Amino acid sequence: MDDAPIRVVLADDHPMLRHGLRALLEEVGGAIVVGEAGDGETALALALEAEPDVVVMDLAMPGISGIEATRRLVDARPDLGVLVLTMSDDDASVFAALRAGARGYVLKGQGGAEFLDAVRSVARGEAVYGPGVAGRIRRFLLGGPTPGTTAGAEPAFPELTARERDVLDLLADGCTNAEIARRLFLSPKTVKNHLTNVFAKLQVADRAQAAVRARQAGLGT
Repeated sequence: MDDAPIRVVLADDHPMLRHGLRALLEEVGGAIVVGEAGDGETALALALEAEPDVVVMDLAMPGISGIEATRRLVDARPDLGVLVLTMSDDDASVFAALRAGARGYVLKGQGGAEFLDAVRSVARGEAVYGPGVAGRIRRFLLGGPTPGTTAGAEPAFPELTARERDVLDLLADGCTNAEIARRLFLSPKTVKNHLTNVFAKLQVADRAQAAVRARQAGLGT
């Protein structure tokens, strides 16, 4: 990329979120938002017409999904960088987005600086993923089990969501709430809520008991 401002299309069905992202991109990041879309069809048409460098794409939108819109955009413009910005952190969404051609996958709730870094990386042609997503991709490519499993076995603590298991894995590693939040691109409040759910589901009283259970199941270092 030269020194020209990065051209961005925002595709998300929440107008207030788009407004905030536009302000962040233009006032802090020095980018230019060349269009906004609230549904998949509009995102597809707008991205093909406006010729942006990056499309920031939500997965859950009215009309065609963000996955399908990404697939069509990348088919039409292989050089286009699609950065998925979503609340969905399950394996099915992650790998569907990658198969569709998304160049980045980050979760909503991360800090503004991290989001801008992701946009710039995608604009440069790089791939960028949040830490929790990157770990899943690595385990998938290596053909190994996810944390807390043995080959061919079900994950430890199947009552936990994938994100709750990520949080518990880092807790077992000795991370503080602030460290977990930073590594998973979550807010401290969200981490605290996840831990409350983990403690309830595992029927433990505190972090120490949860960490012991997690390490016994193979989580953590």
